[in-house]
Amino acid sequence: MKTTIKICIIGGGNIGLLFGKSLIQSGIVDTQNLLIIEKEPRQIAYIKQLEMGKVQNHYEKIETYDLIILAVKPQDANGMFTELLPHLCPQQIILSFMAGIKIQTLKDKLKVERIFRAMPNLPSLLGEGMIVYSQSENIPKIETYYIENLLSTTGKTLFVENEDLIDAATAISGSGPAYVFYFLNALVEAAQKMGFSQKEAELLVFQTFIGSIHLHQNHNLNFEEWINKVASKGGTTEVALNHFEQNHVSESIIEGAMKALKRANELSNVDL
Repeated sequence: MKTTIKICIIGGGNIGLLFGKSLIQSGIVDTQNLLIIEKEPRQIAYIKQLEMGKVQNHYEKIETYDLIILAVKPQDANGMFTELLPHLCPQQIILSFMAGIKIQTLKDKLKVERIFRAMPNLPSLLGEGMIVYSQSENIPKIETYYIENLLSTTGKTLFVENEDLIDAATAISGSGPAYVFYFLNALVEAAQKMGFSQKEAELLVFQTFIGSIHLHQNHNLNFEEWINKVASKGGTTEVALNHFEQNHVSESIIEGAMKALKRANELSNVDL
């Protein structure tokens, strides 16, 4: 790829701006070579205040950009495809963050062969994201390496050859932060029922969660081994864990994630 890359981001919402900021901060692109396309007038005014690069509400002259990032809502895809197609060149690279829209659909709609599809999650906003991505066939390794570096500016990356795993990632890492917050919220409510204030309960729960993650990351024990270390025979932890087991909490979590996967598959199979 060229030393100086020109990048166009279509969609100036949360994801588009997140990656725009990350790309500039990491030095992957400078403001002179970054273009953001946004339709909504108020958002255009906001983006201009950020001074992230050029901003426009149309697709003219984007044929001069090497990488086109699609960061619009999936329900807006058809209208975007229609407007975008006349301005694309076959040699351009497409990186799509649109949930549920497959690589083959992007090929058919945009007549471009080199396509990457990625699923970021909410912690990407803080550079702590988990991004799973796949790609079309016959893409040069240098381009794959470039896209991986680009994605890693917002967190960890995982490449999957099987594009269907993008939907699985949607159900696990994409939806996962909500599952974590659901569990944390339940523990905070439990702590408040025990007499702690909300502020005290949040401190107890959040630090326990963060500390547990760091503990796991710094030792070579699996989750079951950690559980056994905390849960002494006949103690308080064992009572709680037995209650979870009796009420099939683990199975319920797995079933919920599988339902999320089923919904992700349904959304992926919608005809555009």
